[in-house]
Amino acid sequence: MPIETVATSGAPRAIGPYSQALRAGGFLFTAGQVGFDPASGTLVDGGIGEQTRQVLQNIRAILEAGGSGLAQVVKTTVFLVDMADFAAMNEVYAEAFGTHRPARSTVAVAALPRGARVEIEAVAAV
Repeated sequence: MPIETVATSGAPRAIGPYSQALRAGGFLFTAGQVGFDPASGTLVDGGIGEQTRQVLQNIRAILEAGGSGLAQVVKTTVFLVDMADFAAMNEVYAEAFGTHRPARSTVAVAALPRGARVEIEAVAAV
């Protein structure tokens, strides 16, 4: 089974030894995305809503670069620093996905890179 690397300037570049996404076996697997602006490489201003919106924009850009999109996402994993942010994150998440409802897990974590409050990774059909 061939494995292809997916990369786009529409999302923050990988800051370590990993890829933005890999396409394999008819699926696209994204790396976890935090609310970094792809142009500046810095965390977007604002709270959990703004960060979640940027995360999902980054994921959308990666998915589109890999020949997929949000409507083809089958599973996401959401990492939150504070579960008190769940409702605000969920509101933005629901707006982004519309009536499409991928399977999802949400996990509380102690910390995320560079002070981010949310990280999301996705698996999508291609």
